[in-house]
Amino acid sequence: MTVSDSLRRRTGGRKWWALLGFGAAVTVAAAIGGLGVRGTSEEYASLNQPDWAPPSWVFAPVWTFLYALIAIAGWLVWRRVGFGPALYAWTAQLVLNAIWTPLFFGAGRYGLAFAEIVLMWLAIGVTVVLFARVSRLAAALLLPYWAWVTFAAALNFSIWQLN
Repeated sequence: MTVSDSLRRRTGGRKWWALLGFGAAVTVAAAIGGLGVRGTSEEYASLNQPDWAPPSWVFAPVWTFLYALIAIAGWLVWRRVGFGPALYAWTAQLVLNAIWTPLFFGAGRYGLAFAEIVLMWLAIGVTVVLFARVSRLAAALLLPYWAWVTFAAALNFSIWQLN
């Protein structure tokens, strides 16, 4: 085994460990978002909602899938360029993601939550643009997330108006 083979093997291992790190980051964001917020399904069900609002059971599987895509997208960009503007944008949108749940459910501040989700939507857009410069696949992986946040923003706005 040559030195370059050994280095390649170690570097490859680090890349996979980094994927776990990105997975951990999105898991932490989800957990922070849920800290101190209990009974969200019951609260959601008790709100006046538009006719097109999904049942509460839809959110957990959708978010689980989206968080996996967010982690993989961040990891793909990191593999290409490391930490830089694209991943700083990724981190910013993830922080905004973590803030929304406590605003909406914990504080019941539907208007403030709507303003925050608009900022999150913009941050996701910036992230998609920056990711596209590095990896089209990474940018594409964020599109379902951006679409879901668009839907969530419309739902947030409607609930704010109805309550």
